[in-house]
Amino acid sequence: MGNDSLKTGVKSKSSSNVTGEIIRIHGQVQGVGFRPTVWRLAHEQGVSGHVLNDGEGVLIRAWGNSEKLDEFIIRLRGEAPRLARIDSIDRTAIQEQFPPDNFNIINSLKGPVRTGVLPDVATCPACLEETIDPTNRRYRFPFTNCIHCGPRFSIIKNIPYDRKRTTMASFFMCVDCAKEYADPENRRFHAQPNACFRCGPSVELLDAKGKMISGTDPVAEAAKFLRQGFIVAVKGMGGYHLACSGISEEAVSRLRDRKHRRDKPFALMATDILQVRKLCQLSLEEEALLTSVMNPIVLLKKKNPSFVAKSVAPGQKNLGVMLPGTPLHHLLLREAGEFLVMTSGNVSDEPIAFRDGEALDRLQGIGDYFLTHDRPIHMRTDDSVCRVFKGKPQIIRRARGYAPTPIKMREPFARPVLACGGHLKNTFCLGKGNTAYVSHHIGDLENYESLASFKDGIEHFKNLMEIKPEVVAFDMHPDYLSTQYALQLEGVEKIAVQHHHAHIVACIAEHGLDNETVIGVAFDGLGYGTDGAVWGGEFLLADTRDFVRAAHLEYSPLPGGPAAIREPWRSAAACLDHVYGDDMEALGIDFIKKLDKKKWRILKQMIRNNQNCPPSSSVGRLFDAVASLLGIRNEISYEGQAAIELEQLADENCNEAYSWQDMTGDSPMILKVQTLIKAVVDDMLQGTAASKISARFHNSVADMTVSVCNRIRQKTGLQQVVLGGGVFQNRFLLNRLVSKLEENIFRVFIPRQVPVNDGGISLGQAVIANARCRPPVSTQQ
Repeated sequence: MGNDSLKTGVKSKSSSNVTGEIIRIHGQVQGVGFRPTVWRLAHEQGVSGHVLNDGEGVLIRAWGNSEKLDEFIIRLRGEAPRLARIDSIDRTAIQEQFPPDNFNIINSLKGPVRTGVLPDVATCPACLEETIDPTNRRYRFPFTNCIHCGPRFSIIKNIPYDRKRTTMASFFMCVDCAKEYADPENRRFHAQPNACFRCGPSVELLDAKGKMISGTDPVAEAAKFLRQGFIVAVKGMGGYHLACSGISEEAVSRLRDRKHRRDKPFALMATDILQVRKLCQLSLEEEALLTSVMNPIVLLKKKNPSFVAKSVAPGQKNLGVMLPGTPLHHLLLREAGEFLVMTSGNVSDEPIAFRDGEALDRLQGIGDYFLTHDRPIHMRTDDSVCRVFKGKPQIIRRARGYAPTPIKMREPFARPVLACGGHLKNTFCLGKGNTAYVSHHIGDLENYESLASFKDGIEHFKNLMEIKPEVVAFDMHPDYLSTQYALQLEGVEKIAVQHHHAHIVACIAEHGLDNETVIGVAFDGLGYGTDGAVWGGEFLLADTRDFVRAAHLEYSPLPGGPAAIREPWRSAAACLDHVYGDDMEALGIDFIKKLDKKKWRILKQMIRNNQNCPPSSSVGRLFDAVASLLGIRNEISYEGQAAIELEQLADENCNEAYSWQDMTGDSPMILKVQTLIKAVVDDMLQGTAASKISARFHNSVADMTVSVCNRIRQKTGLQQVVLGGGVFQNRFLLNRLVSKLEENIFRVFIPRQVPVNDGGISLGQAVIANARCRPPVSTQQ
């Protein structure tokens, strides 16, 4: 978009002390309205010269007195466009006898400008104001956008980023829109999706069979159906949502039944921040995240009593809430007059539907109506999920609003790398130069649709980022579809990466600890270990190249393998058998009284004969076991459900912990669970409230983790602790563990730019593969 003929600037004010500078700006500065901002500030500061885009970012040649140039730079930093990110500004003095009189925006000097690819971002206040202003020509236009907001990643087909290479190519701008597009004083200057009612996309409302409902305002009619309790599929920026009333228990329950989503919480969309305050407790940091350009779902503490339908988030203290991210959603929420359930348009475990025909087919039987439009989506993108932890944002699911924003690396990639990620919550990562591109959330690679989305996403990223991988990294687990994909690739070097090492290195890379060795604590549900066992309770001495297993939770059998993940009672029974042996059946706890004795006999025989009982050191399964012992959950309907509900039950005012200090061995240390399980059972026998038992258990895990880290520090002198793995989505545990580690004078690092769960391991894989491609360097301990 840098090659069009551009408007000549304004005449500068004369100065007797004129100096010249070349000003080089790196960062996210193309395609965000940066040049018009430079042009305006130069005019206001009396600076002459010109600005252009080139292959490195933005280049300015500026003349003025030194004070005006300094003020010009200060204002550039302070008044940068909404979507801009300035990484660096380099200034070099130039000598030229005849500085220009004007300041102009000029064409690129070196052919097409590669602007990079920006994420889709939420409607800006100015565009929203136009959309709801009856006197504005875009009043109630569902696709109002400008250079500061609107679709980017979901509509781009190829680079460089201009209209003809997006799904807006078939919409030709009218005279008024074209005038805005060409004017550097207008905020729609080079806004590629710019449109209006005369030249842009249009909305229509369909019934469940795909027949158009004519003669009505589609948005107003959809809102009426929502108020009446119907389910409406709504086409958003990156795919379809399924929407219904957030107040109606009947509507929410019907959506659960149709979507086959029994218990997993739904997200809510609120009209505005005032409505969110009525639903949830809200800090300043959470409000800033909710209203940010990224527009994520934010996990917030629910207010009680609550008028949200109980089926929205059964058994949860938190709600996932977002604000409207497009003019269409703003109009719909305002018409509906209430907050709405707004969940991914899919059947459970499938990727979000994004093509119109596909949506009608896959969501048939779920949506009563379809609020759709004719602007195609090229790349599906789900909603991002975030929370605020200790005053700063932390990404739980990285998708719309964040991807494909690059992550800057301290150590450059020696060769282009593709990392294929894991099996659950999959993302992939491409690395080149000093940049890593972590993909949008793909999801669980459980079916053909998800695998196809994974493959399509990789090809799209390779094309957009102009990266041809020479090295491919993948998880060691031989059955992961992402691993099998990597192994089928030809003409590349292939590097297998241990799952938990990748968790830790993702966080190392994010925080620039590339040349250091850290204590890595990786707690999750499962990951393939170097010994073939199921790991998940790991303490690693880790750097970006390799690791040493310093300690881990003792192995216990995982009866039935994957079946034990779906049925936590199996882990609970195996724990009791491990601690009490045959005496467990004499325990007077409800778990034993309600245990299906026939199933237990079969399971016990499997354990005794070591049949389909892989050894596991998983902390995630330990949480499952305790949840089942307390009668919280014996079977799950979504990943991590038992552990999540155990956390929700914990008494936040309880700081007590069990005495759990059972460690044996040295290299590695083995953490025994007998004392912990006995303490839980003793509390149960004494009639202690489950909320207190849960809190004591959480506190004990935190205390044991600190104790192990202290022992490792005594041997190694290492002060830095890096946390990774899905267990650390548990806010109760994470908050107490981080506080205790810091009290013990550790420097603690957690992932924030990438998920702490398996959605972050692709970044770790890429960095590890890169380190193994480079000559070894000495580590700092």
